[in-house]
Parts: sequence; structure tokens; C-alpha cells
Amino acid sequence: MRTEKALKLIEEKGADALLLFNESNMHYFCGFAPSEGIVLILKNGCGYHIVDSRYTETAQNYAKKTGLIVQEPEVPFADHIAEICKHANIRKIAFEDETISYKRYNLYKEKTGCIFIGIGDALMRIRNVKEPEEIRYMKKANEIAEKSLAELLNHIRPGKTEKELQAYFDYIMLQNGSDGVSFDTILLTGAHTSLPHGVPDDRKIQKGDFVLIDFGATYKGYHSDMTRTFAVGAASDEMKEMYDLVLRANLAGIHALKPNTACVDVYQAAYDVLESKNMGRYFRHSLGHGVGLDIHEGFNASPRSKDIFVPGNITSIEPGIYIPDLFGIRIEDVCLVTEDGNEDISQFSKSFTVL
Repeated sequence: MRTEKALKLIEEKGADALLLFNESNMHYFCGFAPSEGIVLILKNGCGYHIVDSRYTETAQNYAKKTGLIVQEPEVPFADHIAEICKHANIRKIAFEDETISYKRYNLYKEKTGCIFIGIGDALMRIRNVKEPEEIRYMKKANEIAEKSLAELLNHIRPGKTEKELQAYFDYIMLQNGSDGVSFDTILLTGAHTSLPHGVPDDRKIQKGDFVLIDFGATYKGYHSDMTRTFAVGAASDEMKEMYDLVLRANLAGIHALKPNTACVDVYQAAYDVLESKNMGRYFRHSLGHGVGLDIHEGFNASPRSKDIFVPGNITSIEPGIYIPDLFGIRIEDVCLVTEDGNEDISQFSKSFTVL
């Protein structure tokens, strides 16, 4: 059980308990993430999921699997946590120092009278190595997203607006079983595609445009992430040449992704392909990021990263070039680092396509 991972972390930090407020961290241990809730795990193995009345029944259903004790206190959460700590003789609490607000930190420190010990990125590193069940959920989310993209392509044509297609795509993903979108869908056309994270507007697709779509579905709290770029109606030789370059960078990054490989080396493998045509200056973000309960979590494949990939990591590989006032191209897959290489979870075709 995941509680055992929490107990090991508590022991490593020399604490008596682990206190969690972050929604994704709570989800990891209790199966879902209420907007108001707390998870407290004691070093004796006893774990509590504190919720208000809106989430009690849901929490109790998940607790049948997690073993957490669900409590709906009649007093403020901080007072209730203080009572648990008093009765269990808790003196030192490990906490999420990287995400907690200063106000909440002071409140719980004052109420409990405990010493608070920051866990840094320790829980992120635990979550960054995915379990088989998590991998299944992420593959399911990806299947939903890919099925939806195949349906959307039938509706992309000149005259359609970015916002119109974005809204319809989100609807298709929900219809196909997504719990919700992983993030605000990015669907851009023409020169608008040169904005890496542009926001769809009323711009209409024209013949000869690129359409760039960055999207994701969710399943049981886990995210998918993919980007594909298509031409509409026609494509210039320059569009074809630049697309081929980005595709080769994508494949180079995936080829370099192996266990015990530095994140920066994976980034460099893709960057070198782009720079071979003097296009490195138009690659304006990291090559990839971890994906899981959060759409961005874990390691980044960037030139500044000091991390090293290990089996169980799931990361995006997403090189792109963005030429202002002309066009942008991004091709993104999500890959699982395995014991001897990687598995590309994204299966949707990356061949140059004119719709």
C-alpha cells in the first residue's frame, strides 16, 4: 500500500507524522482530491482523511481500498488535527514546505505546537515513479484523447474558428470518457501557432495554414498530454521541411530517453537536430516534463535540469519551433521510461498530414 511509502518518508525525516494539503498528494494516498481536505498519516501506520460533509461518502468509499480513517469534524480542521496530535503524542510533523501557504503553515504550527519538518521534493520523487495501476490509468486517458482527436480531424476545415473547434474537441473528449480536460486545450491556426501556449480566439482557419493542437484527457485523476500539428488544404515546401525537422528532433529525444540518462542529455539530443538547420533559437521551452496526477510534475528535460531518468518515470517529449508571424510546429509524445529503454504511450500518427 502507498501508506508504506509515507511511513518510510516519515522515518527518513525523523518525524512522527506526515501532513498533506496538496490535492494531488492527497489523491495519491486517498484515491481522489476534495477541494477541502487533509490527509494525516502517523508513524504507527494509522492514517486519517479529514473532510467536510460534501465529501464524506466519497471518502468512505475510497477508504475501503486505502484503509484511511475518514473523519468529518465538527470543529475547524486545524483544531481537529491538533487533537489527533495531542492524543497520539505527535511532536514532529513532516509537511509540504514547497506548496503550503504561509498562512496555513503558521496556523497549523500554532494549533498543534509541533515542530514542522519540510519534505522538499521527496514526495514528488515518490510519485514520479509510476506504479502499474497508474500507468494503466494514463494509457486509458491517452486512448480517450487519441480517439477524440481522430474524430475532431473530420471537422477541421477552412472557415472554422479556433474557439469553435476547441469547444467541440473538449466535448468529444468528455463524450469518449474523459473525466475532464488535462488543461485548457490549445488549438491554434496560421501565424497564431508561433505562440507556444497561445489562447484560442475567433481566428478562422485558412487554406495553407498549420493547425497546432495541444490537448489531454484525464482518467481517474491521471493526465494524458499530446501535441500534433496538421496542415489544412495545402502546404508549402518550407512547412514540409520544418515539420520533418521537428519530427526528427522528436524521434531523437525519444531515442535518447533511457534509464540512468541525464534529463539534460535527452534535451540536447533533440536540440542538436534542430540546431543542425540553425533552428535551435526557435525552440523556446524545455523538451519535456513529467506527467501524472499533475499535468506538470516530476523531472523536466531541460538544459538546466540536474535530474536523471529512472524506470517508472513518465515524461513528455515535445520539441517545437516557433517562428514569429509565420508559423509554429510542435510534436509531443508521452513516454514511459522502462528498465531497458522507453515505451511511447502516444500512438497517434506523426506523419506529415494535410487535412
